[in-house]
Parts: sequence; structure tokens; C-alpha cells
Amino acid sequence: MSTSTITTKDGTQIFYKDWGPKEARPIMFHHGWPLTADDWDNQMMFFLQAGFRVIAHDRRGHGRSSQTFSGNEMDTYAADVAELTDHLNLVGAVHIGHSTGGGEVARYVARAKPGRVAKAVLIGAVPPIMLKTAANPGGLPMEVFDGFRAALVANRAQFFRDVPTGPFFGFNRPGAKVSQGLIDNWWRQGMMGGAKAHYDCIKAFSETDFTEDLKQIAVPVLIMHGEDDQIVPIADSAQLAIKLVKHGTLKTYPGLPHGMASTHPEVINPDILAFIKA
Repeated sequence: MSTSTITTKDGTQIFYKDWGPKEARPIMFHHGWPLTADDWDNQMMFFLQAGFRVIAHDRRGHGRSSQTFSGNEMDTYAADVAELTDHLNLVGAVHIGHSTGGGEVARYVARAKPGRVAKAVLIGAVPPIMLKTAANPGGLPMEVFDGFRAALVANRAQFFRDVPTGPFFGFNRPGAKVSQGLIDNWWRQGMMGGAKAHYDCIKAFSETDFTEDLKQIAVPVLIMHGEDDQIVPIADSAQLAIKLVKHGTLKTYPGLPHGMASTHPEVINPDILAFIKA
């Protein structure tokens, strides 16, 4: 089991974990905003124990990677992933992305070199596009994301308490089983990153249009989404994305929140494993 960094062409250091036998089938995980590779601890241990090689990185500006001033947008995020997968020479990999990481997966997989990617999984993912526009009337208005930016600038530490305590894990729902550990770990991961990069990433995850990326993906795609996702509403994400991919499967989960991979790994992990093995 190892952790390391690579330095990208523009001098950014990208932190990554690479666990398991190098000859095993690789799975690479892509985290959401404003988190880190640590958000995948449960999944990495599950798939490691199932015999896979598991890789996860901290996106630029997040976690232990460089706190970048520039390049905090999807084209560069995907280019960083391409540099890392080239460095590790990943072949036939499964790429799994949550939320913002799902957008990163869509853009990377659509442009990946032949043979690099075998399958993709999008969990609570932002594609096709979150923002309300003339072409996407069901999206969220700009005021929502302006509110995120204002809260981040005003008091990032408190904002990063409010999100996991409330809508991210669905802990604001009546009868929810609240995990203080998940809340604290979300805050810890968020505060490791850079405020400027986190600020920029709000635009990246809300305004990037992944429609053409989804259309270009040739490998099988599993789209997983909680029906009670309060962060990325299912009607304007998964239910539209499934219509755009060539070889897609949509699996939805009644009552589950945006952070369902953390709150319900015993449900999510076996479904991902079945898709990988199919």
C-alpha cells in the first residue's frame, strides 16, 4: 500500500493512493467537492479485499495536492487524471466518480486513450449540467451557486459544517441516523484544501456542460443516484444522463441521499461490484 505524488506539466503536485497488486484489475476513484481521496476509504478497502488494485487522488486544489490558483476547471482536472493514469499505466480500468468527480470521470473517459478505460460508474454525479439555462430549464438557478460562493468566502469553516450536517448526507431528514464521524470527516477533508480552488470549483461543477462527453463515452456506464439527493437533484442529472450515454444502466435508490456511498456502503458497494463483474 502506497501514497505518492506526481508533478503535472504545469508544476502542480497531485497526491494519490495506489493500493493492491499492480497486476490486479484497477479501479480509480474520483471524489466530490470539496473532499479528498479519503472520502473513498470504505470503497477502497472493500474492493482491495475483493482483489482489485485501487487508486484515488486528491484533485488539484483539494486535500494534499497543490493549493492551485489556476486550472481549477474540468478540462484541467481531466488532464491531470490523464497524466496520472499514464504515469501508472492503467489499462482496462474502472473509473468511479461521485458528484463533481462524476463530471471529472465523464470528461476524462470521453477523451481517454484507447484501452485505458473498461467501464465507468457515476454516483450522485453532476452531468449533464447542474445550472438552470434556456437549454436546461430544470436546473438549479445561479443564485444557489452564488450562495455557495458567498458562504465559502464569509466563513468556510462553518459552511463546511453546515453542508454535511444538513443536506449532503440527508441528516436534516426526520428520523435520520446521524453520524458525527461522517460530519467531522467531511469537515476535515474540506479544510485540507485551498479556499481559492474550492471557490473556483463551484463554477466547474455547476456550469460545465457534459452533454457531449456523455454522448462520446463508448464503454458501459452505471449511473447510481439517490432519489432523495438534495445536492444534485435526480430529475436534472441521472434521469437526463442515462438518455445520453450509449451503453448505460440507471439504478436509483429510494430515500437515499447525495452521500449514499458513505451512509449506505453496504448497499452501494455490492451493486458496483456486480456491475464490474458483469
